[in-house]
Amino acid sequence: MRTYEIQAETRQEQPTAIAEDTLPVAEIGPWLGRTYQSVTEAVAAQGAYPAGPPFARFHIRGDDRFTVEAGFPVTAPIEATDRVVPSTLPGGPVVSTLHVGPYDQMEPAYQALTSWVKDHGGEPVGDAWEVYLTNPAEQPDPGAWRTEVVQPYHQV
Repeated sequence: MRTYEIQAETRQEQPTAIAEDTLPVAEIGPWLGRTYQSVTEAVAAQGAYPAGPPFARFHIRGDDRFTVEAGFPVTAPIEATDRVVPSTLPGGPVVSTLHVGPYDQMEPAYQALTSWVKDHGGEPVGDAWEVYLTNPAEQPDPGAWRTEVVQPYHQV
C-alpha cells in the first residue's frame, strides 16, 4: 500500500478561469483536454495569464455523473465568456498530497487526506481538487504523472 505525505497549510483564495459541465465518468478525460484549451484561449484573449498548472474539481452527484469544474488559476479575475467564467479556489486551511501514477488510481490519496483531517480533529469542507503537475502529452507514461490533491477542511 502506498504511503502519502500530507502537507497542512493555509492558502489564500485564488482567482480562476473555469468551464463547468456535468458528465459521466467515461467522458471526463476527453472533456478536460478540450476544456483546458478553450480556457487558455479565453484567458489569453483578455490579456490574462494562467498563474499555475491546470486543475479540476469534481462535484459528486450520486447518479454516476460528476459536475466537473476545470481551468487554471489566473493572474487577475477574468470576464465571463459564453463558455468560460471567473471562479475561485477557496482560501483557508487545506491539506494536500502528491499522487504519482495514473489518474484512475488516486482514490487512496483522497482517503489519506480525509483520514489525516479526521485524525487531527477536523472535517473536510467542500470538494477537493486535483492539480495536474504533469502534461500527459509531454509524459506519455501514466506511472510518471504527478498530481497534487488538495482538500479544504476546518477544525471542529
